[in-house]
Amino acid sequence: MKAAVVSGYGGPEVIQFKEVEKPIPKANELLVEVKATTVTVADTRIRAFDLPSGTRFIGRFALGITKPRRKILGAEFAGMVSSVGTDVSKFKPGDRVVASSLPKFGGYAEYACIPERSMICKIPEGVDYKTAVTLPIGARTALYYLLKADIEPDKRILIYGASGSVGTFTVQLARRFGADITAVCSSANTKLVQSLGATKVLDYRSPNFERQLNCYDIIFVAVDKLPTQIAINHLADNGIYLNITDPFKKISMIRESIRTKKRFIMAENLKDTSQDLADLLDLVREKSLQPVIDRVYAFEELPEAHRYVDSGRKKGNVVISLG
Repeated sequence: MKAAVVSGYGGPEVIQFKEVEKPIPKANELLVEVKATTVTVADTRIRAFDLPSGTRFIGRFALGITKPRRKILGAEFAGMVSSVGTDVSKFKPGDRVVASSLPKFGGYAEYACIPERSMICKIPEGVDYKTAVTLPIGARTALYYLLKADIEPDKRILIYGASGSVGTFTVQLARRFGADITAVCSSANTKLVQSLGATKVLDYRSPNFERQLNCYDIIFVAVDKLPTQIAINHLADNGIYLNITDPFKKISMIRESIRTKKRFIMAENLKDTSQDLADLLDLVREKSLQPVIDRVYAFEELPEAHRYVDSGRKKGNVVISLG
């Protein structure tokens, strides 16, 4: 089968297409013919070894010293079940499924194996592969952190990085919870973010940016470029700060959490279940949640898709179609 193999750490040019052996499912696994995958931050960061500074040393041992240990990236995929292992009971050949392939990756190939007890769900009728494949990482991340922040009607939330994959899902889900949403993105994406449900949209490049901020019950940092002190200054006394990319608290955050009732929640492994993914799929089927798909590339254009995501211009999701 054809697979996109990462030969080492670096730019998109390290992605090479090769013929590799088609995987054979174990007793507890499904073999899925991949129809769509995406380019997520997880994929680009591992390809380039672009990790938060405090994690780079450990990252070398976890991900690979000189090149990625997982040579076939692809953090999420959607496709049709080709065959199942002898112990699989909930899925059968012909089922349309979508899955998160973390932490092993593997979505950048024509076939992928995944355990039945992984983050995998059947795709409901009326939802296509390209739409479903955007949900396991971006939408689940948005939902997970909003629930940790005890989101509820009329809470004031600032979403920094509102036009990316996680950001666009966060705006829509926060709107469903009835929150008062202030979103931050570039001016080019203002209309998009407004259409998703933001009450107010700010341009992070505005010279008056900080003066336009209010006090917020929740500050959701989807892109780690909001200065910590600005976040602290505009977080309510009992507010919750969420950062989905950096696992380590700054010293100023620790001091502030001791001095006040402010809480700081940093990046962590998601602890949700396949039911969360199923619920998100139902919202999409009901047209209550609309994944934003910026571009769709053919599998052979995967390096170019990575190059586009690296540019920082991506809105929502970038999908890779395998047919």
